[in-house]
Amino acid sequence: MEKYIEGNKAAWEEAFDNRDVSWGADLAERIRQEDYPFFNPETAEVLRNMELEGKVIGQFCCNNGRELLSLVKSGKAAKGIGFDIAENQVAFANGKANELDLPCVFEAVNIYDIDDRYREQFDLVLITIGALCWFDDLDRFFSVVAKCMKPGAVIVVNEQHPCTNMLATEGEELYDPEHKRDCKYSYFEHQWTSNEGMYYITQKQYHSKTFTDYTHPMSEIVSGMCSSGMVVTGLQEYDYDICGGFAEIDHSGFPLSMIIQGKKI
Repeated sequence: MEKYIEGNKAAWEEAFDNRDVSWGADLAERIRQEDYPFFNPETAEVLRNMELEGKVIGQFCCNNGRELLSLVKSGKAAKGIGFDIAENQVAFANGKANELDLPCVFEAVNIYDIDDRYREQFDLVLITIGALCWFDDLDRFFSVVAKCMKPGAVIVVNEQHPCTNMLATEGEELYDPEHKRDCKYSYFEHQWTSNEGMYYITQKQYHSKTFTDYTHPMSEIVSGMCSSGMVVTGLQEYDYDICGGFAEIDHSGFPLSMIIQGKKI
């Protein structure tokens, strides 16, 4: 396992061990009672328009499993398989699948190491906010994803827009509260490290183990998909935040999030 991935595994498991009591507390109730919970309206609409009954869905970087569980239940899918590097999050997700009696299984694995057991298994692949940044090589990442897709399978990527990589967020040295949309970093910056924890899980500031992530321009995302045997069939861009870092500039004209759809040829 690459050193940075091993470090991220430890940092994510630390964050989940120190999660706030509210994190994941409403997961089972919302999935039982709501239709497509944990998806923003535009992504939910894309998924509603797909015929998922009886299909197999894969999610790469599934976190605590809430989105895959939501989609399998709401779409009446035959099975969902989720992958994440954090063993404690995967154990939590498997526990929720059992609690909800849903046909989902979750595996703790480095995405790069997913083997041929999953070759051509998935009718739909789901990738959501905060997944792509944990991989240094998107060609390699999407080649694994494509391997697991059936011919003709579709992929939905709902992610932070690459343009946000140029913005500074509150707490960073270059952050200017009077000019939140000013670009402070290169669009092509690549590697970042942080020991500032994972606030959205823990709801507290702490000195964490080291997270290492990577920014990718749109060209790397699209070319990574295409070089792996996919075609891009749709791209929608939105000026609202889905990562929790840029909500103060929602609907101000700056691209903050996106949905990319593709198909394996």
